[in-house]
Amino acid sequence: MQLRQELVRRQLRRHLPDPPGSVLDIGAGQGRKTLELAELGHEVVAAEPDVHMREVLQERLAQQPPQVRERITVSSAGFGALGELADRTFDTVLALGVLMYLPSGTTALTEAAGRVAPGGILSVAVRLDVSAVWRPARRQDWTAALAAFEQWDRAQASGEDVHYTNEIGAAARADSFDRLVAAAATAGLTLEQWYGIRIALDLQEVDAAPPTDPADLDALLAVEERLGAMDPYRWLGQLAHLVFRRSA
Repeated sequence: MQLRQELVRRQLRRHLPDPPGSVLDIGAGQGRKTLELAELGHEVVAAEPDVHMREVLQERLAQQPPQVRERITVSSAGFGALGELADRTFDTVLALGVLMYLPSGTTALTEAAGRVAPGGILSVAVRLDVSAVWRPARRQDWTAALAAFEQWDRAQASGEDVHYTNEIGAAARADSFDRLVAAAATAGLTLEQWYGIRIALDLQEVDAAPPTDPADLDALLAVEERLGAMDPYRWLGQLAHLVFRRSA
């Protein structure tokens, strides 16, 4: 079990409509969230532009019960190319762990917001710029922390985003919380709630193995849930999970 996935699942379920609802999962990857929501009874469009990822997703779908498979449509659409979905809107739109790899988080958020139906939600998981500075210091990597501060200073002076390199060596980008909320508001969405993800358990960039003792695991998840919903701690999460809603 990945801690991030479990925390997003718990946070998201507080905002999801009752099934059957319509879901657009942008950047669905191997389909973890797609399958989870289809199993709950939702109709899901899994939008994944990467051919290899779609192949893996199709292989996973082939192993699912028919009642789950028939609720899922796999699409090659992605950010910047959602046109093949025509004018469809959805009760729930997901963009989880995608925006940091795109040139602009606000542009992507605006595009995703256009697919949210009246009364629907947009759920995004992003890296915040505050977190991008804090995480290397939290790990006592002082050289990386100083480099992150240099990035922060340049971004503050220019009004641009903070850039960083993730754990697999890929270039990534951290978003400004205020700019995301403002972009959502311009697109007709209001911030309903937001959470921090992985705050206390952060000894390394990738997920640590969860406790093997069920009681310890339950306690860890309970602590992370409380910290993730509470200021100032949620600002320090490895990721931030923002849930926006369009007025009905």
